[in-house]
Amino acid sequence: MGKRAAFRLQPVLELRRTQERAAAQAAAQAANAAAEADRHATERETALVGAHPPVSSTAGAFRASMALLRVAAEDAAAQRSLATASAEQAELVRQQWTAAAQRTKALERLKDRHAEAIRLADQAAEERAVDDLVTGRAGRPRAGSAAEEMPWTG
Repeated sequence: MGKRAAFRLQPVLELRRTQERAAAQAAAQAANAAAEADRHATERETALVGAHPPVSSTAGAFRASMALLRVAAEDAAAQRSLATASAEQAELVRQQWTAAAQRTKALERLKDRHAEAIRLADQAAEERAVDDLVTGRAGRPRAGSAAEEMPWTG
């Protein structure tokens, strides 16, 4: 398997593998960011569950308490929206990783086919060489060549 056995798309395959590794890393980072955003949103929502306005207070304190609770609820809703957007972004990045892996896999299949074709060609050449040795044609030119033997007419 000399020079003819070189897989000409090897540089492209290496590039695809590098792209796949980068996409996998980006997918992991996006998934971590989505999980962190979800955790923050859950913390904010949990903090709101136990929050109640004071029972015995003045009207001004009650209004201030309600305003703070409203702001906290809006903050929790914004955090949940951020978590949802982060999860959607993580899914898009995961899909890009999947696409990169599919491109890499396609080139790897081409490389495997190439290697199999080379192996079969080498095997066929070896079988021809053995056949030539067995039939005694080794060292003699093949039929159809310029130095063809003339039949004996005796």
